[in-house]
Amino acid sequence: MTTYAGFLRGINVGGHKKVPMGELRELMADLGWSDVRTYLQSGNAVFTTGESAPGPRLERALADHFGFEVRCLVRTAAELRAVADACPYPAAELDPAKLLVLFLEEEPEEGHFGSLDAAAFAPDTFHHVGSAVYCYFPDGMGRSKLPAALESVRPAVTMTGRNWRTVQRLTELTG
Repeated sequence: MTTYAGFLRGINVGGHKKVPMGELRELMADLGWSDVRTYLQSGNAVFTTGESAPGPRLERALADHFGFEVRCLVRTAAELRAVADACPYPAAELDPAKLLVLFLEEEPEEGHFGSLDAAAFAPDTFHHVGSAVYCYFPDGMGRSKLPAALESVRPAVTMTGRNWRTVQRLTELTG
C-alpha cells in the first residue's frame, strides 16, 4: 500500500467546478482507497491505495460523478518529500504564502523554461527542478505575470500550484 497526495487542478475557483471536499472524500473511499483526507477547499487529498498510478482513475471518477473534467496530479509520499527537500529557496526564512510550488504532470526536458526572460518578472523568481517549478513572489503573487508565462511555454505541460504552507502540510499528512 502506498500513500499519495493528490492535487486537483482548477476546482472551487470563482464558483466554477465545485467539488465539495466531503463528496470528494466519499468518492475516493468508494474507489476502495483508505485513509482519505482532504486539506483546504482547493483540491488537496491524501489517501492510501495499492494502485500504482491512481490519477487517471480519479479523473474518470470525478468526471462521472460531477460531470466535468478535472486534471489530477498525484505524488507518492516519497515524491512529495523529495519536492519539499529540493526547494532551492530558504523556505524557513520566507513567508510561505509567497513561495509556490508548481507540480508538473511530467518532467519536461532540461531547459524547457529557458525561453522565459527571468529578469522580465523581477522581483519574482523561479527555479525548475525535475517535475516541479518553485516560484517566489516577494510582493505577493496577486498581480504577477510569472505563473501565466510559465503555463504558456510550449510544449505545454499540465501544472497546478500550491503555496509552501500547503506543501508542508501535505508532506506531514503523507508522512
